[in-house]
Amino acid sequence: MKYDQLIIYYFSGTGNARNAAIWIEKIAKEKGLKTHLINIDRFKTVDVPELSEKTLIGFCSPTHGFNMPPIVLKFLFKFPKVKNADAFILNTRAGMKLYKFYLPGLSGVAQLLPALILRLKGFRIVGMQPLDLPSNWLLLHPGLKKKVVNSIYTRCNSIVNDFASKLLEGKRKYKALLSLPIDIALIPITLGYYFIGRFFLAKTLITTDACNNCEKCIIQCPVEAIKMINDRPFWTYNCESCMRCVNACPQRAIETTHAFSTALIIASSVIISPLLIAGLKYFGALDFVNQSVITENFWSIINAFIFLLFVFISYRILHFLMRYKFVNKIIAYTSLSKYKFWRRYKAPKHMINENNIK
Repeated sequence: MKYDQLIIYYFSGTGNARNAAIWIEKIAKEKGLKTHLINIDRFKTVDVPELSEKTLIGFCSPTHGFNMPPIVLKFLFKFPKVKNADAFILNTRAGMKLYKFYLPGLSGVAQLLPALILRLKGFRIVGMQPLDLPSNWLLLHPGLKKKVVNSIYTRCNSIVNDFASKLLEGKRKYKALLSLPIDIALIPITLGYYFIGRFFLAKTLITTDACNNCEKCIIQCPVEAIKMINDRPFWTYNCESCMRCVNACPQRAIETTHAFSTALIIASSVIISPLLIAGLKYFGALDFVNQSVITENFWSIINAFIFLLFVFISYRILHFLMRYKFVNKIIAYTSLSKYKFWRRYKAPKHMINENNIK
């Protein structure tokens, strides 16, 4: 064996990335390697076990907005420099299944950016593996059926076992590079999500009157993004949209505000932004823009800023109004996640021990 020690750092919302890390750890243990499986939830410092020349370090994470989640990027930036250490990257992404065909998700820069950061820190990248585990994005679609989830998991387990075995034998595998042209083409969308989209998504979750204030969502949030305000959970802009809170809620009280979110987008683009910009133009506050060579980009930034400000204010108002039953009912029954057909994704129970998620 080329290695005698395996260290895996992972971040996981609903359990997909954690399960993949566990599969790799299992293969390493079977081959006699010393292993460390490290959850980076709420990390303050980056703790690195003692390294040897035969240490392999892995980073496992879901894909958010065609990128690694901000918490993972922050962790990578804070990771100490090393000399000629081997590393691999595994990103789980939105896998689906249509009849008998497995449909892949998209990585964007979820592999490329971490690889660049790690290379600058002295790592040799020996493995880049995207893994199409089930999509869990509750806002866009219901959770996949249990039979489909198990089928996807069985396939991905085999892929991970092959990937891990080859790496531990000293071979290299760069499956992620097969989609390089598509990933590069997604960079504009990735930037839009990172600077705008993720902040909007952080304001698409709310608790209904089914909430009993058990605070399990707050306790389990991996980035401490949920606060208790006026005896009701409040999602801040730190939210990573990892969906762990949705899965953790024993009362099924957390809903995605489909109708409210749609109304925000329409009101901002059709009414709020045009009126504010017209007002600024009327008072001459934006006269200099017409002389700028970056006029179009400037207007895009202005619209994005207005949209996020409008979303923040509206969410504050909604959070306050949710204390009234009629508002609660309106939001609940106009949220698709309220209904049983809009299933909530659960990683297979035999794959993950939820008691180990802090």
